[in-house]
Amino acid sequence: FFFFALYPRIKHQTTANMLCRLTSNSRRLAPTLLRPLSSEAAPTNLTINFNLPTSTIYDSKEVSSVIIPGLAGEYGVTAGHSPIVSQMKAGVLQILHVDGGEAEKYFVPGGFALSHENSVTDITCPDAVPLDDLDSSLISSNYDKAKKAYEAAEEGSEDKANAQIDMDTNRAMAAAVGVTVG
Repeated sequence: FFFFALYPRIKHQTTANMLCRLTSNSRRLAPTLLRPLSSEAAPTNLTINFNLPTSTIYDSKEVSSVIIPGLAGEYGVTAGHSPIVSQMKAGVLQILHVDGGEAEKYFVPGGFALSHENSVTDITCPDAVPLDDLDSSLISSNYDKAKKAYEAAEEGSEDKANAQIDMDTNRAMAAAVGVTVG
């Protein structure tokens, strides 16, 4: 009985203390939140660096935006984007140029994208193929070969893992060009 008689007062005192702390923190932070973050003009374009192990596709190229096939889902990056590091999955990387026009599309088998606070995004992947260069019949054939290799491989073996990677990559390429496999 004694506990229940004190409970409302303890709860009320805890809430009152929390409100006092919140109010004093708000007064302390208000000037910081109201002032501009920077006196510099915000960039209007995104700068990308798009690199492969053996070549550079773009070095400090200004673009309107880029759409990245992130492991957690596809997302777009424009000027002023929050800094983020993202692992890419096999899919289509789209670059939208400043002059408008059609997006430049590449199939990438994975990689990493790093967006910095200064509106620069670095894209690094093991390979990139322009989407128009993909051959749908070759993709279907390679998928079938990978599936057979997967079924023939011993469970838990490196061969089975490699065949699984080949199947996943070919499935993603097929989706990129509008072909159904498997």
